[in-house]
Amino acid sequence: TWGPFFNRIIEMAAQIVDGEEPPYRICLAGGWLDQPWVSEVYPGPVIVVNIHPTIEFNHRSGMATSSRELWRGELWKKHVFADDPEKLAKLLFGYENPPGTKYVSGSQDHLGLCLPGVARLYYEGTFWPTSINRNITKDICDWLESVIVLVELTSRPPGYDPLLQKNITEETVKLLAVAGEECWQGIINKDIKRFGVGLSGTHRAWRVMLPLTTTDEINEELSNYESVSYGQTTSGCGGGYVVLATDKTIPGGIRIKVRSSFS
Repeated sequence: TWGPFFNRIIEMAAQIVDGEEPPYRICLAGGWLDQPWVSEVYPGPVIVVNIHPTIEFNHRSGMATSSRELWRGELWKKHVFADDPEKLAKLLFGYENPPGTKYVSGSQDHLGLCLPGVARLYYEGTFWPTSINRNITKDICDWLESVIVLVELTSRPPGYDPLLQKNITEETVKLLAVAGEECWQGIINKDIKRFGVGLSGTHRAWRVMLPLTTTDEINEELSNYESVSYGQTTSGCGGGYVVLATDKTIPGGIRIKVRSSFS
């Protein structure tokens, strides 16, 4: 079995770490491109940001909580690959997706949890990105904290399946890829308008590609924030949190703290 193999890796690479909690990740744009059946149609980036656990985020809300719980329960107390977060992400990806896994959890979850700062993960029809761009500079991390607000939605219901209806074409996937790149360019140029275009473009692409990833109620909720933000999306399909690009105070809004180092 694969269990002893992974346990041996853990023991070889481990240091004990106490009194800490694993980070969360937010997928800001391009989500689903980490699935080969999407990015083989048209390549593009997924944009993820690594955040401190300032609150306990809801489960089934697109915050990679299932991957985080696996990491927290099996691996977290032993500081594995302390100098190489990408290698840790590969280990976590393999740990969650052993051979024979029917639905492979996308690697943006594991990379987003492990890579500090904000990252652009470029996918071209494979489970692992062909290139990774990262930014952990203080000015970018501070800027992201100043322009991202989360607002709680309902979590996706049990038995929810967003893949029952698909419209995966080069045209629809390109919309998602373009939105991901707009989001990244907005971040590295600290351009809140362009950043917002990437968020809203991602949600619009989801509505066309995978119509069941959203609902009329969610779409209406996002539209309620159009006058106070530059862009809106959700943290995951079926709900979770509204993710806003805004420099305004939002009632009930949650500000994030970007994790800029691996320690």
